[in-house]
Amino acid sequence: MQRSAGKWTGRFIWASVVQGLLAVVWTLFIIDPYAAFSPARVIAGGEAGTWFFVGYVMYIVVGVLAVAVTALFYFYIESVRNKAYRGLASYLAWAHIVLMNIGASGATYLLMYGGYLGGVAQAPTSSGGGGLSAGQIHVQILGALVTPIGYFVAIAVLGVLAGGFGYLIAVRRA
Repeated sequence: MQRSAGKWTGRFIWASVVQGLLAVVWTLFIIDPYAAFSPARVIAGGEAGTWFFVGYVMYIVVGVLAVAVTALFYFYIESVRNKAYRGLASYLAWAHIVLMNIGASGATYLLMYGGYLGGVAQAPTSSGGGGLSAGQIHVQILGALVTPIGYFVAIAVLGVLAGGFGYLIAVRRA
């Protein structure tokens, strides 16, 4: 017997689709041959460009894939176990989808932003860069992003914890 997916399953799938579309935009930006200072050059330059690369990969893993996999947990509860998310469990599911997506996107976008700015600042002035050393880049650009990135990670973790508590509440219902 085939069962239909629940509303939270669909919401997480759609969130993953939106995040996937945004990942495509980032990918097009990276491979754009006409960009004034290509992110591909920033990544290849290493050091600060590593922040861009890590942010990009983490966005795909956490922002796209983890959100899609999370839909499987909701599918299990809603469709396999035939339990409805209602009351507190529903509020926690909302917190899960909103906080997880905001936190993951915010943290990874800041990593990419800082990595791109740092990579451009690191490039020689003869090629349009800022000619800064790694130490200068970490003090002037990347250092200021560490705390906001940490806050976004904390927001994502709160979302995941809310989802976990909602999951426990929903699965224990009679």
